[in-house]
Amino acid sequence: MLPLVSYATSASFERSTPAMSESRPRGVSSPAPRSDPAVSGSAEAGAAASGGEAAVEAQLGPAVAKLRTFAELLGTDGVVRGLIGPSETPRLWDRHILNSAALVPLLPNDGVVVDVGSGAGLPGMVLGIIRPTLAVILLEPLLRRVRFLTQCVEVLDVPNVTVLRGRAEEHAGLNADVAVARAVAPLAHLAEICLPLLRPAGQLLALKGEKAEEELRLAHETLRSLGATSWSVLTVAPPDAVANATIIRVVAGSRQDQGDQPRRKRRSQKQPDVGRGDRAGDVGRAHGGG
Repeated sequence: MLPLVSYATSASFERSTPAMSESRPRGVSSPAPRSDPAVSGSAEAGAAASGGEAAVEAQLGPAVAKLRTFAELLGTDGVVRGLIGPSETPRLWDRHILNSAALVPLLPNDGVVVDVGSGAGLPGMVLGIIRPTLAVILLEPLLRRVRFLTQCVEVLDVPNVTVLRGRAEEHAGLNADVAVARAVAPLAHLAEICLPLLRPAGQLLALKGEKAEEELRLAHETLRSLGATSWSVLTVAPPDAVANATIIRVVAGSRQDQGDQPRRKRRSQKQPDVGRGDRAGDVGRAHGGG
């Protein structure tokens, strides 16, 4: 049974708020998560209504209004631009918005968070709305997505959120406190492109699915070679979501421990580009797949 992090009724989302117990792989000293947006299950269109809506507002406070506006942008312009599949619109709130919010208890109160392969802004835009004390960078290589994200930042008036066009490999040394990712790439490749973005002891938080444990097992050797100090899987109960989220957390080592950077860069270039249209950056893609 995986450990469970649950939101308190307070909207503060302090690191100390969630009660968590961790299961760590072999010799790992620090906690890590396991997660998946898709495993959130099917969310009913009106799941956040009535009593459920009150519970969400109690936990997310004034951020709820902007989150709902963001959901509307996803369900309208996001669909028109091909970032959201039409079949996803009835479940945007539970399956995507609240699932993304599951990362909030694992974040610091301030610092820099980079959302790698941000796509439609999930989870980065959600995190920036809920935690305005964070500087959130939405890192995305495709122009059509960048234009949509820029529009969202302007409409939602979130000055703490910045849109940066590019691939993760182009921004090594960003020195972020946390890197987040959702439906971007398998963990081994994700770690290769994300850990160089982090300061020493920074964290990679990857929302994953039901195969997170297996994905983590397959990535062990890569994580060691990258100098990660710990990695683990964590289950988080999002605010009033239909299902728990699974998150893999990887803690970066020092830059000296991160191994041969040029070799990793050459290797990562052989991997699928996180910005290409064949990845899951477009939620429930209208052109097939999800």
